[in-house]
Amino acid sequence: MGIGRAHAKAILLGEHAVVYGAPALALPIPQLTATASAGWSRPGADDRGELSFTMTGSASRAVVTRVSDGLGQLTRAFKERMGITGAPHLDVILDVAIPPGRGLGSSAAHSRAIVLALADLFDRELDRDTAFELVQTAENVAHGRASGVDAMAVGATGPLRFQAGRARDLDVGCEGLFILADSGTAGSTKEAVELLRKGFQREAGSQERFLRRATGLVDEAELALAEGESERLGALLTDYHELMRAAGLSTDRIDAMVEGALKAGSLGAKITGGGLGGCVLALTQPEQARAVARQLHAAGAVQTWVVPLRRLSDHAH
Repeated sequence: MGIGRAHAKAILLGEHAVVYGAPALALPIPQLTATASAGWSRPGADDRGELSFTMTGSASRAVVTRVSDGLGQLTRAFKERMGITGAPHLDVILDVAIPPGRGLGSSAAHSRAIVLALADLFDRELDRDTAFELVQTAENVAHGRASGVDAMAVGATGPLRFQAGRARDLDVGCEGLFILADSGTAGSTKEAVELLRKGFQREAGSQERFLRRATGLVDEAELALAEGESERLGALLTDYHELMRAAGLSTDRIDAMVEGALKAGSLGAKITGGGLGGCVLALTQPEQARAVARQLHAAGAVQTWVVPLRRLSDHAH
């Protein structure tokens, strides 16, 4: 039996701009995990091909079908890369706690967990670059043109800056907590990317303005994070939300959740992920966390998670 694990991620700032080569900041969400188990089995009467697949957790039928469809391709890519020819029937079980379609990197986490389980099963060493490339190949199939930030962040041990296929760890000098709130509505990365692209085509210079503003906010946020300026970081999160909202990528419920978090004392809040649904990320001091979480639920959140900044930083070292 081989075991592989990965976790969710949230984009702190840089959504969409990262697809065009601009930087993005990403956070691992270690509370939300995907665990894959891979082993050998005799094929059952209803199994087709070289492997069988089971998915546990709260995934919908559509998600199970999508992961199942991509599993064969991912397994073939792994075997080809590792020089594996022929093998008994594979049995893969994937247990997930990451809600899909929320901008949390669920598909990348699924792929990474499966790749690591296969490497464990076949007793193959898998370096960071090879794991990234295999997951990124699966991401391009799932989402079209994927930036690579999800493929990198679902295996990261701490916050990172990602740009054009390269990542580096971020310095964290800030105290505080992130509250991640699920709106209960799935977004569509492909739809959001297309919406933004059409907007850029309609208005000359709009793409350059968006990318310039996004890059400026990301660079300022990286500095604020390193220098411990929590209030400044919070304000930059809210500014990035306004950039996304102006581009038509937010929703009424997301906007209400952002507004609720700010009213309850959050230092800053924004949509996280591709948009048109998904999650809100709110930065808060510990003493405000309860009020902020309560207000997020009142504004429509179906569940929330607390992600301590310091613990993320400590975990990275």
